Amino acid sequence: MKHIKTAIVTAVMGAAALTAAPTLAKDLRIALQSDADVLDPDQSRTFVGRIIYASLCDKLVDITPDLEIVPQLATAWETSSDGMQITMQLREGVVFHDGTPFNAEAVAANIERSQALDESRRKSELKSISSTEVTGEYEIVLNLGAPDATLIAQLADRAGMMVSPTAAAEAGVDFGLNPVCSGAFKFEERVAQDKIVLSKFDDYWNADAIHFDSVTFLPIPDTTVRLANLQSGDIDMLERLNATDLAQAEADPDIVVDSAVSLGYQAITFNINNGERGDTPWGNDKRLRQALSYAIDREALNQVVFEGAFAPGNQSFPPTSPWYNSDLPLPAADIDKAKALLAEAGYPDGIDLEVQVPNSTEPLAVMQVVQAMAAQAGINITLTSKEFATLLADQSAGDYQASQIGWSGRVDPDGNNHQFVTTDGGINDSKFSDPKMDELLNAARVAPTPEERKAIYDEATVIMLDELPRLFLYHVKWIWAYRDNMKGFTAYPDGMIRLENVTWEE
Repeated sequence: MKHIKTAIVTAVMGAAALTAAPTLAKDLRIALQSDADVLDPDQSRTFVGRIIYASLCDKLVDITPDLEIVPQLATAWETSSDGMQITMQLREGVVFHDGTPFNAEAVAANIERSQALDESRRKSELKSISSTEVTGEYEIVLNLGAPDATLIAQLADRAGMMVSPTAAAEAGVDFGLNPVCSGAFKFEERVAQDKIVLSKFDDYWNADAIHFDSVTFLPIPDTTVRLANLQSGDIDMLERLNATDLAQAEADPDIVVDSAVSLGYQAITFNINNGERGDTPWGNDKRLRQALSYAIDREALNQVVFEGAFAPGNQSFPPTSPWYNSDLPLPAADIDKAKALLAEAGYPDGIDLEVQVPNSTEPLAVMQVVQAMAAQAGINITLTSKEFATLLADQSAGDYQASQIGWSGRVDPDGNNHQFVTTDGGINDSKFSDPKMDELLNAARVAPTPEERKAIYDEATVIMLDELPRLFLYHVKWIWAYRDNMKGFTAYPDGMIRLENVTWEE
């Protein structure tokens, strides 16, 4: 029997339009924790970039707040009984911002670009697609090299974002300088470290649900400054309110606070084999990475920096996730064990470690606490603060020893692991490579049942926590704050800001 996956189109369109009349000519001003990297879904990797894409670039599918996958540009999909083909029906009447029609040919061109562009980070996410067949103007068949339980979930993120084939062909690798998608808002201008401006796209397929003439994204790394700007009315909304500012925001009668538990994690990523800077004791000896892990009291870190608002973590999934390996619970800090591991590795008198960290409030606070904890074991951490996009570029190039960086998380567990720790994974900046890890994570993609996949991820997690290319620290709770004039916002666990059916009342 064929497995049929369909959904009602109205599920993705949200609630009916609110009765309050929206104010005309409103520019919604949203403060971000950092600046985005390149605005090309195939090349980009920043969390804030994904927030911008939520307004700029529609995807084939989306998620609900309850993490169900629902239609966006694809209206229905059917997986063959052998799992080797997915047939998608596509939304009619959609155009890209340059007037190029959206159809099956456009989807095929997008998949080809994601797989073939040298700079693409989506290759591993779409690796299972061996070819595409355009079987109608609005129907496409994805032929798979092997069954892939993760693919539809991948298409709910950057791998499923559709860009204009015309603009992409003309711009090539420079597409991100003037991105052309099919979302509710189109690109207008960008000033690095200052603002990204989008304007309402009048020909958007769901235009009746959009009630702002433009949206301006403003990178403001300092959380205190972000909140001050919100309280003064200079901005309308901010993402990632600092947990320590929660009481102040909630006490302001003009501000609404909303939150959702994240799907992702925060960690320290080590350079294992990415160029010369990976050829160090930290990259070559897992005992040093294990020693640092034992030196960190994750419960205390959560209390000191976040007043207990987040969840301490030691895996790529939070403890509340059904994918969490309960046989590997959160370890307690053990300074004696950390010192013993250092001595065993040949460093009884201690060792230095340089960690690059984003130049925003929370990451710096986290690493300052980790720095103090590590010092008790003889690990002397030097912090190098960098603008986030610069940090990512240096990490990709291998110009780092260790990096405090997180991942916003994905609906499917594959999205939190495969591209980070498989050989040649699209975001494997560690250049970690282990044949058994490759075997397990590739097998998890084709396992037929959730129970079988869970057993595979449990086994893979054992290797991850032994090798520690990523040293997990905690799992965040997304906290948004916005002026109470803004109505209809819905918090999602992926941390995105969706503006459908959101209005503004004066």
